[in-house]
Amino acid sequence: MTAPTLAFFTRLLDDAAPGERFALAAEQIRHAELHGIGRAWVAQHHFRAAEGGLPSPLVFLAHLAARTTRIRLGTGVITLPLEDPVRVAEDAVVADLLADGRLDLGLGSGGTPSSFVPFGEDVRDKAQTYDRKLGVLLDALSGRDIGADNTLYPDAGDLRDRIWQATFSAAGGRRAGIHGHGLLLSRTQPRSTDAPHAPLAALQDPIIDAYLDALPSGAAPRITASRTVFVADDRADALRFAEVGLRRAAEGFRRQGQTIQGDDLDDLIAALDTHLGTPEEVAESLAADATLSRATEIAFQVHSVDAPHPHVLRSIELFAQEVAPALGYALHPAPTDTFTDTLRENA
Repeated sequence: MTAPTLAFFTRLLDDAAPGERFALAAEQIRHAELHGIGRAWVAQHHFRAAEGGLPSPLVFLAHLAARTTRIRLGTGVITLPLEDPVRVAEDAVVADLLADGRLDLGLGSGGTPSSFVPFGEDVRDKAQTYDRKLGVLLDALSGRDIGADNTLYPDAGDLRDRIWQATFSAAGGRRAGIHGHGLLLSRTQPRSTDAPHAPLAALQDPIIDAYLDALPSGAAPRITASRTVFVADDRADALRFAEVGLRRAAEGFRRQGQTIQGDDLDDLIAALDTHLGTPEEVAESLAADATLSRATEIAFQVHSVDAPHPHVLRSIELFAQEVAPALGYALHPAPTDTFTDTLRENA
């Protein structure tokens, strides 16, 4: 297997007002590009600032398209049951054209039940709604009739080949595989009360197995594994931020009914599948994550450590400069055009 490529993932959770959140995330993604990271994923969340700061990811990525030159830009994910699939197709095509074909379209079925109400959807029907709207979206991106002899304009080109699906289940992995789509795996997953200390691989390897089994013959697998990674020059700094961020995250998961056992920091680091510390410590921790050996891309994010912006920038640098080479991860050559040189000077 070739070395996995790298992506930076953000839910736009910096402790700032919305406009500043967007600016800080844009700077982090530009910083990732300058350090050879090949893709940026941004999440969509509605209504609750503590869960995520971006309801309109394609608008944000269109903005980023004008401020970057090489890094790919992906939605991780658009909550398809809450969207009009024709409008998703139209907006994605425009964003992709503005990004010169750098857009990746990640989709998911959604995880916050109360968010379905304002959109007139019933969370109990989300699986069926997702499948129905996915069919419409694929018809649109494929140039097929989507009603009354209408087809998409501008046409989608090969954007249909750049769809990814996020899932927590083997059934979802199989669905992504059947369509030949990419597979997006979460940074952590709920454990059952019967196996609260199960390794993440025990939950995610069956998803990968189902995905690979369903993938059409000849289709290349695309498997992105997202992970919480916070790299610091000093482990004490990493632990200081984790003490706040992981406790807050654990409380949120427990309110949702998840089992998060233990209450000291080491327990929370393990329960929330967090890789943190110095470059050497993070490299050792990631090397022990069995699922990553099956991924074609590793997407690193600072959530739920959620350190301040300057420390996020430093974590990106340390990951690219020290952790990635130690593990043999593939970096992209830094852009050298005049436009990007200007971005580097202003970063």
